[in-house]
Amino acid sequence: MHLLSRSVSNTSLRAHSFRLSFALIPSISASSSSSFSSKCRAEPISVPSQPPPVPKRVPFTLSLHGHSWQDPYHWMRNTNDPDFLNYLNQENSYAQAFMADTGSLQRTLVAEMKNRMPSKVSTPVECFGPWLYYEYIPEGKEYPVLCRRLQTNKPGWAEKILSYVKAEFRREEILLDWNEVAEKHGYVHVGQCRISPDHNFLAYTLDATGSEQFMLQIKDLRNGCIIPMAPVNGVVSLAWAQDCKTLLYTIADENQRPYRHISSLCNTDDTLVFMENDPSYCVDLTSTKDGKFITVYVVDATEPLNGLQRVHERVSGVQYFLEHHFGFFYILTNAPMKENIKCSHEGLYLARCRVGDIQSTTWQNIFYPGEDTCIQDMDIFNGHLVLFLNKDGFPMICSIDLPINVDCKHQMLIEDLNPWFFPIASNSCSIEPGSNLDFMSSVYRVVLSSPVIPDVIVDYDMARRTFSIVQQEEVLGAPSNARSCSSGYELDTLQQHGIEKDAKNKNVELERWKDFSSTYCCERKEVISHDGIRVPLTILYSPKAWKSSQSPGILHGYGAYGEVLDKSWRVDRLSLLDRGWVIAFADVRGGGGDDPSWHKTGNGLLKQNSIHDFVSCGKYLIDEGYVQRDQLSAIGVSAGCLLIGAALNMYPNLFHAAILKVPFLDILNSLLDPSLPLTMLDYEEFGNPGIKSEFECISSYCPYKNIRPRGCHPSVLVTASFNDSRVGVWEAAKWVAKVRDSACSSCSRSVILTTNMSGGHFGEGGRYIQCEELAYDYAFLVKAMGVDMN
Repeated sequence: MHLLSRSVSNTSLRAHSFRLSFALIPSISASSSSSFSSKCRAEPISVPSQPPPVPKRVPFTLSLHGHSWQDPYHWMRNTNDPDFLNYLNQENSYAQAFMADTGSLQRTLVAEMKNRMPSKVSTPVECFGPWLYYEYIPEGKEYPVLCRRLQTNKPGWAEKILSYVKAEFRREEILLDWNEVAEKHGYVHVGQCRISPDHNFLAYTLDATGSEQFMLQIKDLRNGCIIPMAPVNGVVSLAWAQDCKTLLYTIADENQRPYRHISSLCNTDDTLVFMENDPSYCVDLTSTKDGKFITVYVVDATEPLNGLQRVHERVSGVQYFLEHHFGFFYILTNAPMKENIKCSHEGLYLARCRVGDIQSTTWQNIFYPGEDTCIQDMDIFNGHLVLFLNKDGFPMICSIDLPINVDCKHQMLIEDLNPWFFPIASNSCSIEPGSNLDFMSSVYRVVLSSPVIPDVIVDYDMARRTFSIVQQEEVLGAPSNARSCSSGYELDTLQQHGIEKDAKNKNVELERWKDFSSTYCCERKEVISHDGIRVPLTILYSPKAWKSSQSPGILHGYGAYGEVLDKSWRVDRLSLLDRGWVIAFADVRGGGGDDPSWHKTGNGLLKQNSIHDFVSCGKYLIDEGYVQRDQLSAIGVSAGCLLIGAALNMYPNLFHAAILKVPFLDILNSLLDPSLPLTMLDYEEFGNPGIKSEFECISSYCPYKNIRPRGCHPSVLVTASFNDSRVGVWEAAKWVAKVRDSACSSCSRSVILTTNMSGGHFGEGGRYIQCEELAYDYAFLVKAMGVDMN
């Protein structure tokens, strides 16, 4: 279970594939006055001789709550309109002409990025049953290949005698080659992959168009053939029953809401198990780690068609996440606690009950987090419970031996359960779990990363309380003074937060990982926002190349759905850092934080907090001399573009340039149309404009509605995908067209739109294709800000 992946929204829905150790393909991851220069900054930028495209305007009036407004580009909602297709092609041509003089720089950046990447990458093998599973990207290819081979290291005379017989069976088996799918369809996005309990079948979901209408495929691994079946599209989640013939899955409706729970017997008709008729709720589906239960409500995996059992009565805002361990359900929940129990916040706590008592009101509360600690996730094994925590704003993991002997009469803290806190590389790490598929294992695999630590795959032996570094991402041509960081030294960070080092960590001085902190400086600051709240800001730069108050900078932001901004290692950033750029990450309200309140105080009626937080972080970078005045840019993706777009409107002179990728910009008009995918689900995040107070709030910051008339505007690269089913391609097109209408004629010529006419919300995603996309983005910023890259 991974709690951060549970929402379906305009933000990136994590692709739950057969995820092994780490991503083989990098992720792309009020007052308008200010003291900054108001000079039109488009003058020194070379622009094409031809004027930018001018789309047609069609009168269209909307009215609500006594307000009326015009939307002359509403017609772009019809993506089949030949005029719209022609307009997008014209914009692509204009963008190509605008970027023509950056060709040499793009080629240089692509070469640098590729030269830092090994020709072939692979994940370490992971034991699952009798098999070893792993992925690799073949040399020169874009996408991974999922493979397996039988284990060969089992001791015993029988194994030795039969080793020559088994040699044939130990050959590598290719289960799924993403490259073959891409060659066939021109696009590939694999959603979920699930191996059947007997390891004979692979069920996976495939999007071959970019529309995220994932189709179900089941492969018989004994003969390598896809099982013929009637087409099933719109599949979201998968889970195998224990008979290894029954596959349960959810299907999304026309609004991309998972709402039906289906049971399928291979090669036979499907059976409807459950349907959610309330459009404000989704149906998720997963299996417990031991495979004995499937949770949507609760389904016995041994008898999947024998009815559903409800976990608890549905209450708005109350969540339950279940795992099973020898007759007990372990439950993470934020349900109201007993009257005699006091808790300092409304986050998740851990409870349990016997399987037969799931609907009882007398669950046994195991422990509550302390005032400065928040539970974020859990995993469970035969002998261990794993908890993901956030303590004082820093991620942590610990394991607790099972079974747990609990005296429910007394309130317990985590320290009462003798936890083992995993040694981690540094306080700035991001921590992602590996697949960890084997319930019987005592080893837990994670990926540690930070802006200065390439991805480190670490195995934690929970029984022996030791750990080993399995693999670290290779960086070719890396600075020669990169140091090996002693994990024993880094363990001191635990004591800073009141956690004693475990005496059983006997190998801490033996394990080391490569760290680039001696070459690149990563600082964590707290910025005071408009209302006095301290906002975390992570700043990355090269002390050798950076110049105080003279360096260009990029500020990343997201601030929605409670998602944490990705600050993991990215090798492509070195091309900018080595040239003196500053790269910063603003963890504004609305995103993920120390506890659920960080999200709640930046969404709905409080959404403007996230915008002010972002602006405050931008001003801090300039005022403190990290970034040169008039040399700050911003980057947002999907719902993060609400943040950037609103900030550009409110403080147009703060940012010199911006990149908006698959942008959610026309939020007011989109949320007024419940027929659009995900709209009704987004009411919880942003508000329902049908309610007057929420309408007024959304209207006050909507990037499309609030473009400043006749003013100067920063240079902006907007990228969209024609088949994007999360954020309509028209949102980017409408915004660009309106900026051209409103901004001064010089500035508007440096606002460009590129549309992938065949891709979806997640882009192409290939290993080398991403290098080309990033080089294009960086080259745009270099040109827009007039930076010397020599």
